[in-house]
Amino acid sequence: MLKSENHGNVKLKADALLLLAAAIWGFAFVAQRQSMAYVTPFFFNGSRFLLGALVVLPFSGWKFSKEELKAGLIMGFVLFLAASLQQVGIVHTTAGKAGFITGLYMIFVPILGSLSGESSGFRTWLGVVTAVTGLYLLSMTDGAVLAIGDMLILLCALVFAVHVRLIGHYSRLHSPFKLAFLQYLVVGVLSLPLWIFQEKAATSGWQQSLIPIIYGGVLSAGIAYTLQIFAQRKAPAADCAVILSLEGAFAGLGGYLILGEYFSLRMLFGCALMLCGAILAGLPEKKKEFDNAPTQIT
Repeated sequence: MLKSENHGNVKLKADALLLLAAAIWGFAFVAQRQSMAYVTPFFFNGSRFLLGALVVLPFSGWKFSKEELKAGLIMGFVLFLAASLQQVGIVHTTAGKAGFITGLYMIFVPILGSLSGESSGFRTWLGVVTAVTGLYLLSMTDGAVLAIGDMLILLCALVFAVHVRLIGHYSRLHSPFKLAFLQYLVVGVLSLPLWIFQEKAATSGWQQSLIPIIYGGVLSAGIAYTLQIFAQRKAPAADCAVILSLEGAFAGLGGYLILGEYFSLRMLFGCALMLCGAILAGLPEKKKEFDNAPTQIT
């Protein structure tokens, strides 16, 4: 009984970390939208992820094993692909559709798990369906026709699902701070050369986007992605994906509070469904889940 209670506390802490990460990412969407008026996608990504690397550097140090370097390089490359597809795609589609399509990674994560032999429980799938329905009501308010930008965002969602699976694997083997630093460094190093050779002339107004870049680097990258790594050491990837998808709800709230965007009753109902989906996914499927579960978050 004591072990079950301990695991319940650990899972609650992990879910709380994921919820905080989702909130930070949701409000970061506001910063992201604002910055695109002054800078280009690769400049924004390169700057914020290098800043994120500096944030976690004091906790990671400079010494890495070969296994840590390999894991960080793989995670960083996949994150670079996902972040790049999202930033470029959002230029060619609406914010609503981009938010909805990105959130579809919550479907791809358990599907990828099934392909690798991992089963997801009924409550997880019910949570996925509920959250996707809520995300649709929240985001898809301007039609459902797919354009080139939407296809890029769809690819982004698939790559983000791969990234979630990778974190679930490597976070149990290596230091979260070391993995965080390495993946941020990889994204920054890969993004800035593309900015220099393709976009440099289009970022003359970078001073106006300084605050969004700082938010994106310190909070979105430095803190939120690191919280995700810590949380996924103790929670199933499919459950994590549903909780993290709440960033769409927080993005809508941020747009309403900060940008004065319209927030309808339909959108509010969508947020409520997403929250219900996250709660469903976070519930234990069977009592035996407690039996072999870790008892602390470290």
